[in-house]
Amino acid sequence: MGSEGRSWNGAAAGSGNGVGGREEKPTTTTAVVAAGAPADVPTSSASVDISLPLPEMTPRIIGLCKELVKGWSSLDSSCFSIETVSGGITNLLLKVSVKEDTGNEFSVTVRLYGPNTDLVIDRKRELQAIPYLSAAGFGARLLGIFENGVVQSFINARTLSPADMREPRIAAEIAKELHRFHQVDIPGPKEPQLWDDIFKFLKKASALKFEDNKKQKRYETISFREIQDEVKELKDLSDLLHAPVVFAHNDLLSGNLMLNDLEGKLYFIDFEYGSYSYRGYDIANHFNEYAGFDCDYNMYPDKDVQYHFFRNYLQPDRPSEVQAQDLEALYVETNTFRLASHIYWALWALIQANVSPIDFDYLEYFFLRYGEYKKQRESCLSLAQGFLSELRNG
Repeated sequence: MGSEGRSWNGAAAGSGNGVGGREEKPTTTTAVVAAGAPADVPTSSASVDISLPLPEMTPRIIGLCKELVKGWSSLDSSCFSIETVSGGITNLLLKVSVKEDTGNEFSVTVRLYGPNTDLVIDRKRELQAIPYLSAAGFGARLLGIFENGVVQSFINARTLSPADMREPRIAAEIAKELHRFHQVDIPGPKEPQLWDDIFKFLKKASALKFEDNKKQKRYETISFREIQDEVKELKDLSDLLHAPVVFAHNDLLSGNLMLNDLEGKLYFIDFEYGSYSYRGYDIANHFNEYAGFDCDYNMYPDKDVQYHFFRNYLQPDRPSEVQAQDLEALYVETNTFRLASHIYWALWALIQANVSPIDFDYLEYFFLRYGEYKKQRESCLSLAQGFLSELRNG
C-alpha cells in the first residue's frame, strides 16, 4: 500500500507535500540518512518545507538540484522547469528539467518524503540498497540526498495501471523481472525482516491516542491481543513452509511499475520498503495489489492466473518446463503470505492514521485490510495446513 499513486474509492491520494525555501540545520535524521548513503553520492543537510504549493516550492527545489546534480551549479534558475509526476500517500514525485548550454534538455526526479514516514520506513536500509539495485539495472540512479528526499535520474516510461498488471503479457514480464530482482545480493544481514517489522508496527499501533473522539472510539474497538495472537499463529505456520529468503521489493503495486512501450522495457521503482523477506510474501503482496485503487479484493488472481505468473518467475527462459510440484509449493507459500500482507498494511495504516497530515482515511483502510485478512484467513490457513500434512504423510 505504501508508495506512489495510491487512491481509494475516489479519495484524493495527494501527498499534501510542497517544498519551501527554508534551510534547516543538520538534524539527527540527516545524520542517519547520510550514514546510509553511498560515498560517491552528494548529500545536503538542507530540508524542504513540505507544506507549500508547487510555485512556492520551486526556488528551493532549484537550489537543491543546483547543489546536488553534477554540472548544474552554474545554471541560471530561468533554465529550470518543474512539474508534478505523481502525488502518492507517502511521497511527492517531481520532474525537474533544465535546458543546458548545449540546448539539450535533461531531466531528473526529486522525491519528497511524506511527513512522519520515518515511523514506517527504514530510510537507511533503503539508501544502502539503492546502489546495488541500480547496478543490477533496477530503478533510477541515485544522484543526491537531502534531509527529506532524494534526487534520482528520470525514467522515460509510463506508470502501469492495476489493469495493466493483470494483462498476461505484462504479468509474465513482471514475474521475470521479479525473479531477477530476487537474485540481487545486498550486503549486510540476510535475516528476513517481515515479522520484526510487523511486531514493531503492532507495538506502535497498540499505543496510539487520537485527538478526534470519533476516531478514538473506533480505535478502541480494535483488539490488539487478537491481532498479536493471529500474527503469532501465522508466523508459526509460515515458518514450516521454509520459504526462500530474498531481497524483496515489498511494495510492488502498479504505481511502482513503469513501462517504456516503445522499448518494451519494464522498470521497478521506489524501494522504500525493500528488505530481506520471503519470496512468497513479495509475490502475494503484488497479487493483493490487483485490487487496484478501489481496493476490490475480488480481483485477486485465481489459481490459473497465479500459475502463469509462477511459471515465468520460476523459469523465466523455459516457463513451460516448470514442474507441477514446484507450482503447488509456490502457490501454497504465496497464499499463506497473502494474509501477512493484509496484516502488515493494516497496522501500517493505523500508525499513519495517527501521524499523517495527508487527506486519506487511514483508519478506515485499517479495517478494510484487517477485514480482508479475516475473510481469507480460514481458506489460506487450511491450504497451508493441508499441504504440510501431505508432506508429513509422504
